[in-house]
Amino acid sequence: MTSIDEGTTGTSTMAAIARENAERHKGVAAGRYQQGDGWADTTYDELWQRVHDLAAGLVDLGIEAGDRVCVLANTRFEWTIANLAISSAGAVVVPIYPTNSPDECAWVLSDSGAKAVFCEDAGAVAKVQEVRGDVPELEHVILIDGDAGDLPTMASIAERGAGLDDGELLARIDAVTNDDAYLIIYTSGTTGRPKGVVLTHGGFGVGRELVTEMGIINSGDVVYLFLPLAHVFAQVIQADVLEVGGTLAYFGGDASKIVKELGEVKPTFFPSVPRIFEKIYSMATGMVNDDNRAEFERAIDAGVRVHQARQDGEEPSADDEQVLAAADELMFGFVRSLFGGEMRFALTGAAPIAPEILRFFYAAGAPVFEGWGMTETTALGTINLPDAFRFGSIGQAVPGTELRIADDGEIMIRGPVVFREYWNNPEATKETIEDDGWMHTGDLGSVDDDGYFTITGRKKDIIITAGGKNLTPANIEGELRQSQWISQAVMYGDRRPYPVALITLDAETIVPWAEKNGRPADLESLAKDDEVRAMIQAEVDTVNARHAKVGQIKRFEILPIDFSQDTGELTPTLKLKRNVVYENYADEIAALYS
Repeated sequence: MTSIDEGTTGTSTMAAIARENAERHKGVAAGRYQQGDGWADTTYDELWQRVHDLAAGLVDLGIEAGDRVCVLANTRFEWTIANLAISSAGAVVVPIYPTNSPDECAWVLSDSGAKAVFCEDAGAVAKVQEVRGDVPELEHVILIDGDAGDLPTMASIAERGAGLDDGELLARIDAVTNDDAYLIIYTSGTTGRPKGVVLTHGGFGVGRELVTEMGIINSGDVVYLFLPLAHVFAQVIQADVLEVGGTLAYFGGDASKIVKELGEVKPTFFPSVPRIFEKIYSMATGMVNDDNRAEFERAIDAGVRVHQARQDGEEPSADDEQVLAAADELMFGFVRSLFGGEMRFALTGAAPIAPEILRFFYAAGAPVFEGWGMTETTALGTINLPDAFRFGSIGQAVPGTELRIADDGEIMIRGPVVFREYWNNPEATKETIEDDGWMHTGDLGSVDDDGYFTITGRKKDIIITAGGKNLTPANIEGELRQSQWISQAVMYGDRRPYPVALITLDAETIVPWAEKNGRPADLESLAKDDEVRAMIQAEVDTVNARHAKVGQIKRFEILPIDFSQDTGELTPTLKLKRNVVYENYADEIAALYS
């Protein structure tokens, strides 16, 4: 693998990147997005003009250096413009997931002390206005698209900035240093409110250098951006593409059209989360059945050997090439076409992916490699690459970083990509980053003799869905336990498309209710009772309404008995042993996904 100076602080700040690249990549498409029935491009010099005007307008609006400005929107070209304009004005970008509930939006706005927020549409504006009284420091709500009464729009602020002297703006850009905060991304912890992860311009500069050095994204690449820009993975990809002069092709917003859009934009690099690759895998392998499964497996084995031999500069066997040629005709050519036919490779992260899926895509000539990182490590930590990979691992440490396994099995990381601090939370910062710079990741893992790391579990109970969203089970579980009918609730959803729950009934309240209403008074019967289920469903619906859709319980099972110390599910202090519950009720959990 390539090397990089461990002490580097990046080439330039994210505040300067739009201005610098306007000339360096003049005439090259920076953004590609849907417009009407087709796709439109904006070049790097045109991008800088739009960023310049909006940034100047923000300065005139009263945004000061160091102010926090939120963006509440889906991934779109305007997100990038707002992102770069905020940074150029010397302010700090604070993303908010568009799926966040009003209460969750209020927390990010208030904890960050945001002075302004860009809202995608009237629906996003409504979320903010609903909690406006809880965020007294918020002065400006700016509409990106549509109509929301008298609110200023992104276009009107840019128009305002276009006619202004830009001396103050250019001075702001030059004043930003690598030590300054670039992003504050809020990520869920195991308990309590999400924490704001402060990432610096210098950390992103290092990330841009690393990606360039490793050859992940190259000049001329077309990169399909489906990932939410509220996620650090998308933010790093955005910065890296802009660094090398590639083209960002933006997801159109309809998940059912991803494959269609891939065919239209023909990306050469595709970063995404496992769920997307799982769906494409299912689509591609729909024709596999018991009659042809052995032939299918033989084709994958042959494809892996052929591509590995070619990567190593060796000659594949004639038999393997013959098998691969036949598989190409029947299936693998179709698989490559699903990605647009031009893809060098794809990168998956943010959640685990099954090794058999990676082997399949590699055999098909559409390789997908797995990497690992966290918001706290600027999305960088380990990576598999075309010339150095191992299926089932998260790869080797990226250059310039150190990784080790602590005595308790936790993966520790140190290097310039590690976050600066948790915003307004010095206690959590101190718990996470040791005095010597080593950061606790919370992930348990192992490393082999060749330096390939494998995740074996997590020290804490964060759930990461198949879509890469971090969920905190303790919050929703605690709210469900507040119901008079519910004794215990255990949320599950790791590596799965949606969260589910195991729920036990509170005998002290449900049994008297049953006796009063002529129902059987034993928990086993009540767990199957339709009216009881309706009562529990109402409680789940009430709790779900307080959370973003991605974190809501989609299905649940009412168990016939409560958890106990005797079955090992509770500690002597009545704390839940989550892994024991998962093991004891593995069949029930599996049924919730059937």
